[in-house]
Amino acid sequence: MEVVGIEKSVVFAMSTSTKKSIEMAVRAARKYPDRLIPYVYALPSFTEAVLSQIRVALTELGFKGIKIHAGECTIAEYLINPVIELAGELGVPCLIDCLGRYGDLGRLAEMFPETKIIVAHMGRYLCRDAELIDKFIQLAQRMDNVYLDVSGVVLTDKIVEAVRKIGAEKVIWGSDGPHRQPTTVDYAKRELDKVRKLPLKPEELEMVLGGSIAALLGI
Repeated sequence: MEVVGIEKSVVFAMSTSTKKSIEMAVRAARKYPDRLIPYVYALPSFTEAVLSQIRVALTELGFKGIKIHAGECTIAEYLINPVIELAGELGVPCLIDCLGRYGDLGRLAEMFPETKIIVAHMGRYLCRDAELIDKFIQLAQRMDNVYLDVSGVVLTDKIVEAVRKIGAEKVIWGSDGPHRQPTTVDYAKRELDKVRKLPLKPEELEMVLGGSIAALLGI
């Protein structure tokens, strides 16, 4: 962050339990309270109800949002609906990596209009299916509660298209990772440069690179 010029970052742990991810994010955010903004990682399952853990993180520990990854838990309604509903109740956004599952994401957005949903990677990581990305842009056009994250987006013209169609205030920059290849610094810089080179107005660029998420999180 220091080398690349990132002032603040939303952070969360993955590939672990919700309890462990909260512990890790708390340690990181307490070490750098002015730089790191913690999200709680929701990993609901049949054997453990995580709603109480999520609620404590959001109401008592200073967490600002929820992260959900369809690669590690199902986003079928019988498990994920209570998490999305809780986010709406507490007024925090959900960053969801839906792995391109437009139908599931659309269902959640429509069923819980009070919950702000950030679609990771504009739908799918490293996606080269322009028609799929178009579906998520159209969803964000139709639903006020849907925002688009541009990390890992390789069809960069779609970022410009999204800004034009839904407004820069609903498009959010992210680095993903931090990936070690080629290095964590080079990876973050590449994601920044990708957006900085786009034909966006200065005020649009400012919004995408921080203004939109700052407004969403109330910081």
